[in-house]
Amino acid sequence: MRLTLIHPAVGRRGKLPYIRAWQMEPLPPAVLAALTPPDVDIRFYDDRLEDIPYDEPTDLVAISVETYTARRAYQIASHYRRRGVPVVMGGFHATLVPDEVGQFAEALVIGEAEEVWPLLIDDFRHGKLQPVYRSQGRPSLTNSRPRRSIFAGKRYLDLGLIEAGRGCHFRCEFCAIQAYFKNTQIRRPVDDILADIRERPRPLYFFVDDNITSNMKQAKEFFRALIPLKIRWVSQASINAAHDEEFLELIKASGCQMLLIGFETLNPLSLKKMNKEFNTMKGGYEQALANLRRYKIRLYTTFILGYDEDTAETVRETLAFTQQHRFYLTAFNHLTPFPGTPLYERLQAEGRLVYERWWLDPRYRYGMVPFRSLGLAPQEIERLCLEARRKFYSYPSIARRSFDFQVNSRSFFSWATFFTANLMMRREVQQRQHLPLGDEDDHSALIPVRSGVVPPSVLAGGIT
Repeated sequence: MRLTLIHPAVGRRGKLPYIRAWQMEPLPPAVLAALTPPDVDIRFYDDRLEDIPYDEPTDLVAISVETYTARRAYQIASHYRRRGVPVVMGGFHATLVPDEVGQFAEALVIGEAEEVWPLLIDDFRHGKLQPVYRSQGRPSLTNSRPRRSIFAGKRYLDLGLIEAGRGCHFRCEFCAIQAYFKNTQIRRPVDDILADIRERPRPLYFFVDDNITSNMKQAKEFFRALIPLKIRWVSQASINAAHDEEFLELIKASGCQMLLIGFETLNPLSLKKMNKEFNTMKGGYEQALANLRRYKIRLYTTFILGYDEDTAETVRETLAFTQQHRFYLTAFNHLTPFPGTPLYERLQAEGRLVYERWWLDPRYRYGMVPFRSLGLAPQEIERLCLEARRKFYSYPSIARRSFDFQVNSRSFFSWATFFTANLMMRREVQQRQHLPLGDEDDHSALIPVRSGVVPPSVLAGGIT
């Protein structure tokens, strides 16, 4: 049996190179490869890095779909459908909007793949592939070791991506993670993670957990086990962890170089709408930042702009806050209603979506705001976000933040790394803006599984 795994790009703009910061190893296809019986011949293609050889013989194609990659995934699936090759789709988008994704896949995986993928492969071999494979509950991640050999020869960023846990127990209104995992987290056994690290030495590891501190007790056990390995690592955490002194001591001792933390907003009313009031606990941002600075933890902070209370002054205050605290990196994101989230359902019920399915609408481009705020027009939110990014990653701003010798530039190596990361982000501010979703040069019709075709000009309602 021949199986082709594909990781779709967000989109393509002619022959321009793909955004470098997004070129990290994709773990979902490596997880599927590890779950596949060893006698299956596996080929893997990353749409961000290479052309897909549609005419290469294969029996089955599998694509993991996110909301931003949905349109491109359907284009890829349609090319295989013309050649009579069946396609399986899974991932976040497939679980959150299965009726849509199911129109472009002969089989659909809903939920996590660990328990159902071996069954799907066996069914396919025996000619009885089912239209839906639904995971029941959360799987065990024991012995979950991604098969990274499929990445051989591909030019990814020199980061070791490792999954220590999946999911988050918080219920943020805008977050697709909480909608997918139902506010739960599962973790891999510590020994499995350590073996993963020892097998593939890297200068820096990225633990891709949605929130590495979601289960603090287990997280601390993990950090203690990391200390003897003397590695450098980064990950994502919630800001409430910054008030836990033992946590701070352990991440410092275990080699933490930076945390990505979602500050989201400085406005308490917006935090309440987001269900992120915990951000202001125990003295709020200033105390949390003072704690992190004592342990010299660099910060990649993210802010969301576009809640109804936001004004142009909100954006200016947010930018000033990031400059005052000399954050290592910052993302100024507009609010995005992902399908399946409470935010999407609320805005849809209020009639405030500009596009019913923005991820399919050919008028939509990356960086555009797909809903109407009560405070600012969609185009104004977009402009203000872009302006904030440009100012944060301007040469004067990068230079000022590089003089933070306590945190950002403690050594020549960290100083050089700071400039490399910031200059890459500066270069990509404009490159990301208005990136098309899907390949803009692919004018062929989308072909659903059942009958007929969907023209590439499909509009707001998406697929009919």
